[in-house]
Amino acid sequence: MTTTYAALLRGINVGGSRKVPMADLRTLLENLGHEGVRTYLQSGQAVFTAGHGDERSLADGIAQAVERHFGFGVDVIVRDHAYLKAIADACPFPAAELEAKQLHVTYFSAPVAPDRFAEIDQPSYLPEEFRLGDRALYLYAPNGLGRSKLAEHLSKPRINKGVIATTRNWNTVVKLVEMTRA
Repeated sequence: MTTTYAALLRGINVGGSRKVPMADLRTLLENLGHEGVRTYLQSGQAVFTAGHGDERSLADGIAQAVERHFGFGVDVIVRDHAYLKAIADACPFPAAELEAKQLHVTYFSAPVAPDRFAEIDQPSYLPEEFRLGDRALYLYAPNGLGRSKLAEHLSKPRINKGVIATTRNWNTVVKLVEMTRA
């Protein structure tokens, strides 16, 4: 039995020397034995099917292959369709009423406890808000991620210590649900 997954590569193709052409990424995933490989945009999303492994081992395999092929390390999170759909369905904000640039999901490589965010005085950031989900954080940033002071605070290394965290806008969240649908 095969499962359809999305691989989220963190921090590629956003400037600097960490360039991963999507055609090369597709080939790399196919060479790992994955099938039905497709990419979305240039910012590090790939969808594939696999008949073996779990999310963690698949992510590790992709990260190792990227490092061997491109010469730099990259953090990878792999999630299946059921998880991606559950995250989209559980959004605590009115996604249908918001612009995609206003709503984001940060995916974590492992569960995060609420006390990790205890230092953040949420009322001081209003109207920006965040809510925790299953290995995810939902961020409402009405003026966009690039202008968000809350997003800046949430991305600090001490907040994300010990986990991989990678953020996608709502359009990408929805598109990955669609692309991983079997």
